[in-house]
Amino acid sequence: MSEDRADDPPAETSSVPAPNETADSQVTDTDSAEGRLPKPLKTRLLIVIAAVILVFDLVTKIVVVHYVKPGNPIEVFGDVVTLRLVRNPGAAFSMATGMTWLLTVVAVAVVIGVIKIGRTLRSPWWALGLGLVLGGALGNLIDRFFRAPGPFQGHVVDFVSVGWWPVFNVADSSIVCGAILLVVLSLFGFEPNGERVTKSSSDATGEADK
Repeated sequence: MSEDRADDPPAETSSVPAPNETADSQVTDTDSAEGRLPKPLKTRLLIVIAAVILVFDLVTKIVVVHYVKPGNPIEVFGDVVTLRLVRNPGAAFSMATGMTWLLTVVAVAVVIGVIKIGRTLRSPWWALGLGLVLGGALGNLIDRFFRAPGPFQGHVVDFVSVGWWPVFNVADSSIVCGAILLVVLSLFGFEPNGERVTKSSSDATGEADK
């Protein structure tokens, strides 16, 4: 008759995580440590920022067209800041006024380029900069397609006048701020994928290639 072995310790269960779980946890920990976002989150961030800018730009233009009459500016802070309705056939700040169709093509190319970069984006700062540029480009692009005198020739609605500065709109400000942010990120070595390339590492890479 066999003896009762109730006192024997229970069999140990394996606590080794599955290979996929280990890889996923390592990726998450690395992204958090390096200040990077997972791809789905960076895409959502870029889209949300662009959508907010686009909606704000469209709403302000609709309101200004309805309430501000050409030649009758509305004072906000005396003569320094006014709301002045201007139909702009050119680029931001009334530049290149005789090249409306070309500016439309450039805006389409910018939108395509931002979307392409966004597919590999993992940096929240790059998502912010590209979102600002994308939202502003789409805002002015809608004017090019749907406002008079016609598709690809539409005049952009500008309405913010500050002192001697050329009249601009929300989209113009968004594009400029986003572009400045992207230039700063590039100068300091921050890449769209969330990594930072320093001068020393670049030099080492070049020497290794030699």
